[in-house]
Amino acid sequence: MPISDHIGGFIRPGFNPLLVPNAPTIGTASSGGGLDLSIAFTAPSDVGGGAITSYEAVATDTVSGVVFIASGSSTPISITGLTDGQSYTTTVTAINAYGPSGISGTSNSIQAQDIAGALWAWGANSNGALGDGTTTGRSSPVQIGTLTNWIKRAAGYYWNISAKVDGTLWAAGGNYSGVLGQGNTTNYSSPVQIGTLTGWTAEIGAGRVHFMGVKSDGSLWAIGNNSQGQLGDGSTTARSSPVQVGALTNWSKVACGESHTLAIKTDGTLWSWGKNGKGQLGKGNTTNTSSPVQIGSLTTWSSLGSGEEFGSAIKTDGTLWAWGDGDNGQLGQGNTTRYSSPVQVGALTTWSKVQGGAKSQHMIKTDGTLWGVGNGYVGQLGDGTTVSRSSPVQVGALTTWADVSRNRNSVTARTTSKTLFSWGDGGTGELGHNNTTSLSSPVQIGALGTWKVTATDTSESQSSSAIKS
Repeated sequence: MPISDHIGGFIRPGFNPLLVPNAPTIGTASSGGGLDLSIAFTAPSDVGGGAITSYEAVATDTVSGVVFIASGSSTPISITGLTDGQSYTTTVTAINAYGPSGISGTSNSIQAQDIAGALWAWGANSNGALGDGTTTGRSSPVQIGTLTNWIKRAAGYYWNISAKVDGTLWAAGGNYSGVLGQGNTTNYSSPVQIGTLTGWTAEIGAGRVHFMGVKSDGSLWAIGNNSQGQLGDGSTTARSSPVQVGALTNWSKVACGESHTLAIKTDGTLWSWGKNGKGQLGKGNTTNTSSPVQIGSLTTWSSLGSGEEFGSAIKTDGTLWAWGDGDNGQLGQGNTTRYSSPVQVGALTTWSKVQGGAKSQHMIKTDGTLWGVGNGYVGQLGDGTTVSRSSPVQVGALTTWADVSRNRNSVTARTTSKTLFSWGDGGTGELGHNNTTSLSSPVQIGALGTWKVTATDTSESQSSSAIKS
């Protein structure tokens, strides 16, 4: 029964265990960018002796056991006021006139992080890709406007889309195929809001010329080029305004390659759609599809990343899997073979994050180490060489990497102390070191350790960005 029904021995008047609902099915807990969690769940199949009147969500600190409680009438339920840096698991209970159901299963553990701040960008600025009101390339970080409420940014081929903590979505840059979501193909060098919808706090991803976003209600939306079916709406028609992909509200994660899309649902299933000439959809063939198709039947996928023509994903057991084009060893199999179904990368069970670039990718382990694999011709692997690797190689000796963002051939990564590093191709200033020099090892950007988060999905971009305190 919910916390509010049993603290101090209190039992809800009228409680009848024979007439209460079944327990809801827990989904995924996700962060909205501030000190809050959004808890997704599925309503009980049996409501008992009467209609469900409310749901109660409980977030529990995994270390201290301190709980936070919120109520709502449907999925998802938001819990606010959490402690920055602490990890939480969540449960949900359904309530009708006869009392509370049993408690649902426990959600994934997720850390509450205050990631809102000022948005900074640097690198190539064709068509206003940085959003600073100009088309002048920047080799050092420049602040985008004066606002401090940005939480997420995804960037494609000379364009970007960013989300604010209020759930609004904003775009700037080259408006190819209407990817900026304005209902036109006009370029914008400063951020413009995409429609009036809110709730864009869950997940956003950018391909070369297409955008995918998961809203806080679990719905999936798409904008931009659709020549290969990469929007997933069952067509190959470009969209210059957001279009919902199906009617489901159980989407959790999304990542975009050049012209394909990968996604995970709250039930842990893995899905793909779009271009598939090199097996990047992971479904065992090379046939394009314009609607989401499930990859295998497993329900244990937890996170993903996507490169130009390949995909990667991590399971709940910490194993790393990859598929698609392996011509530069980017799949981590010790070869340059193409695989059209997921194959495990080594035998380790300690992978926590993965991000793909053009023909290479980077991964973080639970011990805070950072690893790279694939094409290294401009030093993008970060191991001090320009050698390509078909098996993962560690980037330096640090054990404090917190997140990593991949451009086509460069890398930006942040440590737990909020310092920002970059390496790889610097030809358009995308390393942020006030020059156009390429680097084969991580070099800190500036001297201040105030960076909160790197960009979300930028595998097709030649610019970089991060959010700063």
